[in-house]
Amino acid sequence: MANPRFEEVKMAAASAVTGEDLHSVYTGLVHKDGRHEYYFGNDTEAASELREAAAVQLGMLLRVLADYSNSDIEEITDLAVERAEQMKQR
Repeated sequence: MANPRFEEVKMAAASAVTGEDLHSVYTGLVHKDGRHEYYFGNDTEAASELREAAAVQLGMLLRVLADYSNSDIEEITDLAVERAEQMKQR
């Protein structure tokens, strides 16, 4: 395995999503064969709360990906928009 911490991170994430005090959850999985899978849920039906939770999650993901990939947020954002558009077309 290329990243020796990967198993540790997977176990920590699995444990965290079972918490009782969660308001919003997003887990995106990318399999080695290229399949994508995601789980998204929020403890609200209000559109404004949903947008805010989604924006916070997206911001966290962008920040982490930029840091870990030595890229800037704009590069990651542009690539993410391209991929989202491709997913919409499927």
